[in-house]
Amino acid sequence: MKDDTKCLHAGYHPKNSEPRVMPIVQSTTYVYDSTEEVAAVFDEPMRSLIYSRFGNPTVMAVEEKIAALEGGVGAMCTSSGQAATLLSILNICEAGDSFISTTEIYGGTVNLFSFTLKKMGIECIFIDQNADDEEIEKAFRPNTKAVFGETLANPALTVFDISRFAKIAHRHGVPLIVDNTFATPILCKPFDYGADIVVHSTSKYMDGHAVQIGGVIVDSGKFDWTGGKFPGLTEPDESYHGISYTETYGDKAYIVKARMQLMRDFGVYPAAHSAFLLNLGLETLPVRMRQYCQNALKVAKYLEENDKVERVIYPGLPTDSCHALAQKYLKGASGVISFVIKGGKEAAMRFMNSLELASNEVHVADIRTCVLHPASETHRQLTDEQLIAAGIESGMIRLSVGLEDIDDILADLENGFSKI
Repeated sequence: MKDDTKCLHAGYHPKNSEPRVMPIVQSTTYVYDSTEEVAAVFDEPMRSLIYSRFGNPTVMAVEEKIAALEGGVGAMCTSSGQAATLLSILNICEAGDSFISTTEIYGGTVNLFSFTLKKMGIECIFIDQNADDEEIEKAFRPNTKAVFGETLANPALTVFDISRFAKIAHRHGVPLIVDNTFATPILCKPFDYGADIVVHSTSKYMDGHAVQIGGVIVDSGKFDWTGGKFPGLTEPDESYHGISYTETYGDKAYIVKARMQLMRDFGVYPAAHSAFLLNLGLETLPVRMRQYCQNALKVAKYLEENDKVERVIYPGLPTDSCHALAQKYLKGASGVISFVIKGGKEAAMRFMNSLELASNEVHVADIRTCVLHPASETHRQLTDEQLIAAGIESGMIRLSVGLEDIDDILADLENGFSKI
């Protein structure tokens, strides 16, 4: 195959005659010079581009960039964050296996783990991330294949003790998977603290503009898959002529298997244009994350002093129960704040309906300020017990502080409080 895409690869500095902006390779297929070349790629898909269900030059350039940001050996973009989470588990778990997850995770992920994966014969064992090591150890079983947690939980905003859970997972010979969506690699690099796999919903801060859905899986390349628990990675894959991923691909075994097996079969790969838009967000990510954190801290302090607010959950506040962990793992607590308004659900609804600048929408981590009532919106499918386990109260509001002028944001909140 002719190499017409070299300007797309991370680290390449184009000449003046070549495009400065990442080109969009809007194609499903790639032309080869001979039948033998095509056959060779079907024998070894990582040899070259074969079909855009596996890989696309524009998307691959973004994958390289995200892998570099996280400090991993490789990445694979997906069509959504949920797809990334799903494939991260399916890559090492099959029917009859189990994995452990903290309860303090995104509601959609709770559904995925509790119901959809259960139908596939994969059991999720939920644990309280504040439990002591001994209690967590009891959750492990002979068929447990992974541990999962979120750096900053959505919307509970608890901070995951990455290094502690990495040590526990590794004592049992399994990897730690961390959802790093809210922190992004700008605020936290989970691999530095022992995590093995990272997933993101790139629809959030990485994109920043709410223009496209996406996800990504990043492989640290540090986990040793050869201990006997992961035959799918070590034993011959009959669907690819007996390839052993660990023997053939070494430290990239996990991410290559995810692409060659799961992306081949599920086809949840993003379009080239979606990757182009995501890249625009990545180019401003460091600047935006700093401003999100600055604005959110000011808003959190304002809410903490408001007599109509019962409680503020923001790890950037010294009074927050997770502040010490935030100091250890984060360079900022992101732009998302959860707070409990006095008066419960009805007061929360009146407050939210009175806002003018902030949008009431099912999204978060946008350049625009937005609000959401988790108990009745994104997490409404959870039981009362699951809501409590996830740290969600009836009067809780999730506020995603945007990049508008801080005085305008505070004035809008003041107007909302005046209506209750």
